[in-house]
Amino acid sequence: MLPNMKPLEIILIIVVILLLFGAKKLPDMARSLGKSARILKSEAKAMKKDGESSDGQSAPGTGTAAQNEAPRTIQAAPGDVTSSRPVSEPNRTTQS
Repeated sequence: MLPNMKPLEIILIIVVILLLFGAKKLPDMARSLGKSARILKSEAKAMKKDGESSDGQSAPGTGTAAQNEAPRTIQAAPGDVTSSRPVSEPNRTTQS
């Protein structure tokens, strides 16, 4: 469907989007979409890092380093402390 679109059709779609949402709301929507994408990317990296570190453990019950670490926080943007939130990770005792 998309490869068959002509330039006039693309311009018409952009005009309709501008009329529906307005020129003031579009930058806000794009900004929030960017924040969501950054959060998703950081969550995916954290999950990948957690998966790699759990594969390297010799025994599952001997991980005392995880207890000494500070809680992780996820930031939506560098320097954006208003949207930071602590991440609570389940303990092995609470997963049973």
